[in-house]
Amino acid sequence: MSAIVLATLNAKYIHASLGLRYLMANMARYGGADLAAITTLQEFTIQRPAQQIVDALLQTLGESGGVRVVGFGVYIWNVAQTTEVIRLLKQQCPQVKLVLGGPELSHEWEPQEIVLLADHLITGWGDVSFPKLCRALVHGPQPLMKVIAGEQPPLDAIELPYDQYSDSDLAQRVLYVEASRGCPFKCAFCLSALDKTAWAFDLEPFLQALATLYQRGARNFKFVDRTFNLKVETSLRILQFFLDRWQAAPKELLHLHFELVPDHLPDALKAMVERFPAGVLQFEIGIQSFNPEVQARISRRQDNAKTSENIHWLLEHSQAHLHTDLIFGLPGESWASFAEGFDRLYALGPHEIQLGLLKRLRGTPLARRSLPGAVAEDGMVYATEPPYTVLQTDAVTAEQVQRFARMARYWDLLVNSGRFGQSSRLLLQGESAFAAWSEFSQWLWRRTSSTHQFTPEVLLDAVFDYLSVERSLPVDGVRSALLADYLASGARSNPQCLQGLLPRREKAAVQRKAAAQRQARHLTSKIDA
Repeated sequence: MSAIVLATLNAKYIHASLGLRYLMANMARYGGADLAAITTLQEFTIQRPAQQIVDALLQTLGESGGVRVVGFGVYIWNVAQTTEVIRLLKQQCPQVKLVLGGPELSHEWEPQEIVLLADHLITGWGDVSFPKLCRALVHGPQPLMKVIAGEQPPLDAIELPYDQYSDSDLAQRVLYVEASRGCPFKCAFCLSALDKTAWAFDLEPFLQALATLYQRGARNFKFVDRTFNLKVETSLRILQFFLDRWQAAPKELLHLHFELVPDHLPDALKAMVERFPAGVLQFEIGIQSFNPEVQARISRRQDNAKTSENIHWLLEHSQAHLHTDLIFGLPGESWASFAEGFDRLYALGPHEIQLGLLKRLRGTPLARRSLPGAVAEDGMVYATEPPYTVLQTDAVTAEQVQRFARMARYWDLLVNSGRFGQSSRLLLQGESAFAAWSEFSQWLWRRTSSTHQFTPEVLLDAVFDYLSVERSLPVDGVRSALLADYLASGARSNPQCLQGLLPRREKAAVQRKAAAQRQARHLTSKIDA
């Protein structure tokens, strides 16, 4: 008997592949009921040893004489690990048909080892093309082409995937959903620049699918739409859907993640957002750069004044959690230019600032200007191995890129982690918050020569030494800020600089009070992962 397995290697267990579930949902419609009956889905993590993954796949495929197919979803974060899995799988079971798809292989696929190892590659959309390929592999006639351009059907011709989420998924994972695909904007660093427009799923079936998920117990939704607020009427309907359910059960946890166009927040949407309580809404707002010249180089249309105004309004008038993004290494963005943009964003006061390094995504307009490891337009040089991070540009040196990478890592550990709220504000004091963080990061690197494997105690003692010795701030004030942060973090042992400051009973009381705050931060970081 034949068998078909849909597989991928996720970055973390809490991720659930939306793409594979689309393929599962459309197997019966485009492959046939018989193929749907023999198709299963298996997800792994990139941390799992390749041989263990191969063993699990072979056990699922069985030893029957029928056609056996494994389809892999391949992304920039899992291509290296998936290549090793496919190499072992072909060695141990050569007759298995291996089909690849995903963003990492939809462009510049010719030189990639993983494609050479596989039997077939579907570029672009696979919702229809993968089931059709499986039907040909199982029933014939055998496909002649190794590389197949994915068919892009109208969205109403695609079965929605949300029934494919298991009860275990609902209980343990972030649920990815999408009300639309595509993007009308043309940012040169983004694959969505290849889309001609944004396409919306029919709203009523989509809302019904959300209702079913909610009835099954789903409370953690991450919308992957690139421009959730582009069509305000649709945004309002979706937000009203969730608001109705929160009002019916206000004590139940509910977490919603949306990606917003930063300079588009009309009054009707503001009025709706104001109605949600704290802890429900999280908005991801991609600023990327505040420099108009850089924006022009990457074909990014953004009204900076309106963007700042909207972030300020959200912070003042809503209870949404704001996760904002900046990208270092964009063409023409110098160290000083990025610093200016960071300071502008930090002054607005968003809850999180994600500091990212530019990556070369195959197929994007920016990637077409260069090859990994080679100097090309704008002086861009990228790493030759995934995730193909920028190494230098005509505006920033290799040393500056390395320095920024350390700054970003320390920023995640101390600021975005939420464990150093009061003390991180002391670290950022000065005429330029970016310059202050850069100086601290340089000091911490010289002290530790590491960006990983820090315990909270090691970090806290380091911050104490830096603020009290290097910056000469009053010791009592520094210790007070660090003590509040340490207790709120829920840590159980005493760092050197805080020993003996609180009686054990008082310390336990403060830590119990902080537990609810930590739980809220955990849920926020989970939906943001």
